[in-house]
Amino acid sequence: MKVLVAVKRVVDYNVKVRVKADNSGVELANVKMAMNPFCEIAVEEAVRLKEKGIATEIIAVTVGPQAAQEQLRTALALGADRAILVQTDDVAEPLAIAKILKGICDEEQPGLVVLGKQAIDGDNNQTGQMLAALAGYAQGTFASVVEVAGDKAKVTREIDGGLQTVELTLPAVVTTDLRLNEPRYASLPNIMKAKKKPLDTKAPSDFGVDTTPRLKTVKVNAPAERSAGIKVKTVEELVDKLKNEAKVI
Repeated sequence: MKVLVAVKRVVDYNVKVRVKADNSGVELANVKMAMNPFCEIAVEEAVRLKEKGIATEIIAVTVGPQAAQEQLRTALALGADRAILVQTDDVAEPLAIAKILKGICDEEQPGLVVLGKQAIDGDNNQTGQMLAALAGYAQGTFASVVEVAGDKAKVTREIDGGLQTVELTLPAVVTTDLRLNEPRYASLPNIMKAKKKPLDTKAPSDFGVDTTPRLKTVKVNAPAERSAGIKVKTVEELVDKLKNEAKVI
């Protein structure tokens, strides 16, 4: 069974995000970029399926600029067998990405597609669901446990009320939550081997997709700075401030 894993290039989660001086967006120049953390979990889950003998091949895919090859090489170092870069300098939106992934699914015929539930930049949580609808695949979102046997997959989902387990008939789309697994680190030998693994470059037009954004960012503002807290000496002083200054009681 082939497993297709979609990954995304985002600002490293350890970096403090800064807004451009003209408020047109987030500053990306000279900023450390990395694989989206939820995508790392998706790659790890695919690698574990291969280690169990369930998956026979792992294909890592991303839609983005040429520099996104770096994140694909990371996926290859973690255990993916080959990679596909759909190169575009446009800021691809979830629907365009889902259409491209659908085109790749038509070509590769994977048994399972694994994606992070959302990216930490756009925070949309849409691509997996859109792909499942376009491809006609079953879907299990927010997965905390994935079990594959034969042509079925059992996915335990994290929902507001607790946990829900669904059974999917493959092919299916699974989006990963934080508690699914803990991603491994790429070893130096595997990083060197990843340089020799195949990485194909395609264009959105190869799949008949236009990645021109349909949304326009009007303005981006940084969150307002929070004022520092204060200490009070007595309960009476606290009640006075809550009543007369904060006016919450």
